[in-house]
Amino acid sequence: MSFWQVTAVPGRSVQGTCGHLAEALDVSVPAVRQCWECVRAGSRWVHLRQCLTCGHVGCCDSSPGRHAHGHARAGHDLARSVEPGERWAWCYADELFLEPTGVLDGAEAVDGSQNAGDGSGLK
Repeated sequence: MSFWQVTAVPGRSVQGTCGHLAEALDVSVPAVRQCWECVRAGSRWVHLRQCLTCGHVGCCDSSPGRHAHGHARAGHDLARSVEPGERWAWCYADELFLEPTGVLDGAEAVDGSQNAGDGSGLK
């Protein structure tokens, strides 16, 4: 059973299937949300994405490091937003927008209380 489904993005055509949905696991949102690569480099991030295969958290494509996308190039193609109130994921390989099917507990809107907040890597 897949936890995620392909969803139309306004203004874009939709490919019917994602070949990576079976790789998605019910990963838990980490207690401290940071892009550790950015923390080590002393840089900032804009938004965070979590790998749905292993739980790794990296910064989004709008961030200088683009660490989530780099992680996807290693073969973990699915990542979800871990931003407060957001319930969506992205398949980097197929360039598809995904939404939870409703059977995934971890896909509930992310609570903002655990967010590091300012992208500085400091709590």
